[in-house]
Amino acid sequence: MVQFNDWCDAADTPLGNHHVRVMTGRTADAAMGIQLTATAVPAHYAAEERLAAALARLGKPAAAKMVTDLLPQTPQIRSGDLGEIYATEWIDAHSGYRAPIKRLRWKDHRDMAMRGDDVIGMILDPATQRLRFLKTEAKSRIDLRAQTLQEARAGLDKDGGLPSSHALSFISARLMDLGTDAPLVDAIDEALYRLGIPPDHVRHLLFTFSGNAPEALLTQALLAYPGPIGQWGVGLHVDGHAAFVGAVYAQVIANANQP
Repeated sequence: MVQFNDWCDAADTPLGNHHVRVMTGRTADAAMGIQLTATAVPAHYAAEERLAAALARLGKPAAAKMVTDLLPQTPQIRSGDLGEIYATEWIDAHSGYRAPIKRLRWKDHRDMAMRGDDVIGMILDPATQRLRFLKTEAKSRIDLRAQTLQEARAGLDKDGGLPSSHALSFISARLMDLGTDAPLVDAIDEALYRLGIPPDHVRHLLFTFSGNAPEALLTQALLAYPGPIGQWGVGLHVDGHAAFVGAVYAQVIANANQP
């Protein structure tokens, strides 16, 4: 796990029914943040079992090449992927929801962005046995601007603000393929095809990873939202964003090639 608390300071700002959290990477702990992130990254591109099997069957050099071949090569796609990775890790560690799949394992090409809802967190309400959803848009920018948050808002507002049926069907099918969580597959299919998804079972997460401070922009974006769905804004601020992204992927490759 990325363990944000080990290398970031966090500040929370309630905004009525909404909430902003800003995590700021500590300069003194940047190396720790890079290493923790690099340790978590490979599992977002391939299942741990696949990597372990490749290591056992093919040996270290071949397993290292497998990891390297899965990674995007362009700075822009690396940045975008890392934003989604951080959003997924934050959801699993801090939101109370969980992201049931790591979407990047199913990219069409390593240097293409994934389509559809960025990440969807889920939790089964024990009282009703119905799913609640965290629909997420993740944005990664060296210099975060209001226009980027407007683009994220447009994504969150699609399909009436609900998770798209395509995204949920994709998750359900991948979980069925993996054979890991049949009850969740059933709950997703119930929501899709029998019960529906009421807006009060959905929350939005606008997650940003940027080289500039995001608090004012996130606050403005959430306060401007006129709809009924509760909003979370979470911003990860790391000085030297581009160099940090490059260092993370360089560390992933170095880790894979360690003897």
